[in-house]
Order: sequence, then C-alpha cells, then structure tokens
Amino acid sequence: MTQDVKLNGLVNVLDDLEYPISQDEAVEQCDDVTLILADGEENLGEIVADSNGERFASMDDLETEVFNLLPRHAVGEPYQSEGEG
Repeated sequence: MTQDVKLNGLVNVLDDLEYPISQDEAVEQCDDVTLILADGEENLGEIVADSNGERFASMDDLETEVFNLLPRHAVGEPYQSEGEG
C-alpha cells in the first residue's frame, strides 16, 4: 500500500521499522512511501538506496541519513532563512 507522507511525518514511518536494519531491508520497507516535500516529492526507498550506509543501528541514524540525502528543494527555497535578517 502506497503512503504519501509529509516530511514532518517521516519519524512516524521510520519508527515502524525494526532496528538495527540493513540498507536493503530499509529500502524494501520504504519503497512504497512517497515523501511530500516543500517543492515536489521523492520516493523514500530511493533516498535510502542512495545511502552509503550498510546498516542503521537506530531510527535516529536512518533519519539523519535521509535528511542528509534529501535534495535542496525538500525544505523550501534554497539559501533562504526563516530567521529575521
């Protein structure tokens, strides 16, 4: 069953996985998840497949890896700050 998940719901998806988890298992279990980003969407399984990690010891490890691999458009306009200038 395909799921569409906003980026702020990523933790809920990753929390359902059993850790430690191999990259192959994570790819397989996340392949039906589409992350809805600020500008577009990405398949979560494909993002995890791009990782150099072979195994993720915890949800935090996998979450960090996913955020590191997200394209720049994932969180909004590039080089724009939400802070006051």
